[in-house]
Amino acid sequence: MAKGRFPGMGGNMANLMKQAQKMQKEMEKLQEELKDREVEASAGGGAVTVVATGRKEIKDITIKPEVIDPDDVEMLQDLILAAANEALRKADEMVTNEMSKITGGIAGIPGLF
Repeated sequence: MAKGRFPGMGGNMANLMKQAQKMQKEMEKLQEELKDREVEASAGGGAVTVVATGRKEIKDITIKPEVIDPDDVEMLQDLILAAANEALRKADEMVTNEMSKITGGIAGIPGLF
């Protein structure tokens, strides 16, 4: 066996490294693009709407005035939580879907992103 080579790999190791570097650059570019991309989710039939970014940051919350009931604050809190959690789930799904286009499906590896 030649020194510094892996059996069966031949000259493919350099190719593999080039592909990995290219994939890394594409992922960095996509992550930069996704940070400003937005998703929207609502709860209560649109009573509360939350907008989140690809960085999983809440950007906007809209509450229809008719759902503000001082005697039922808990319902409003629940609607806000539901909409926010759904928006963050959608942001996560968007990032995963876009990354898997680059990685060929290995985006689900914990700690990769």
